[in-house]
Amino acid sequence: MADVQRGAPRQMTPQEKQRLDAMKKSWQRQKAISAQLKQIKVRLGVYSGKGGVGKTTVTVNLAANLASRGYKVGLLDADIDCPNVPKLLGVPERPAYINGRILPSVCFGFQVVSMAFFQEHEDEAIIWRGPMIHNAINQFLEVTDWGELDFLLIDLPPGTSDAPLTVMQLISPDGFVVVATPQELAKLDAKRSINMIKKMNIRVMGVVENFSGDMFGAGAGEELSEELGIPFLGRFQLRQDYRDTSKPAVLASNAIRQEYDYAVANLLPLVEDLLKGKEQD
Repeated sequence: MADVQRGAPRQMTPQEKQRLDAMKKSWQRQKAISAQLKQIKVRLGVYSGKGGVGKTTVTVNLAANLASRGYKVGLLDADIDCPNVPKLLGVPERPAYINGRILPSVCFGFQVVSMAFFQEHEDEAIIWRGPMIHNAINQFLEVTDWGELDFLLIDLPPGTSDAPLTVMQLISPDGFVVVATPQELAKLDAKRSINMIKKMNIRVMGVVENFSGDMFGAGAGEELSEELGIPFLGRFQLRQDYRDTSKPAVLASNAIRQEYDYAVANLLPLVEDLLKGKEQD
């Protein structure tokens, strides 16, 4: 009788069942996200540990430059509580929502999805804790139909804590472009973000320096590149042309276009090398 009792399966406690259900749900969501992203060749995050360095501006202009070269490009604004991408694009039409799927907006030759499209008022404050942001990013990834893309650029929130960590874990970017500015504190925060990326075992494609010029100086990008052994992709000057937010600056200014042409020309061989590595894996 004792042997029979010892062999009987133990029933799970309510807490154990809840944990198991949560694990199953998480696995199912991750599987759905992988299915949605499987037609995307390269997922590139644009990131900085410090806010206000022009990360969104860099992401938008990289997307516009790549699209102008004939690449199929998508842009995911993953900064849930402060989404600014649509503002830099002249506030395009909202994405369509058909049969439970989000069809991204298309403007200037590339696709866009942002939390800003789903706000009633653009100045509305999104006051959410980490789990709600996590769920919002999850939903965007699960239901957005990007189709076939050469590049998905992800505009990450700043910092090195919950929000960017969530994006890195859910999307699993192939690599990152890190944005730095010439100021010493911004350089330090960029170094912190690079160290975070490396701890996540994700490739740092390179660093760009934004806001260069007489006002803030120049050189932090090259210094980071030399100190940490990562490529320096290019420098973007602080120019009045950025004040026009009706279109990406690369489409309005020849000088800015040339700067981004230089950065993208440095980035593309690194992407080709990354793709070769993925094929071998």
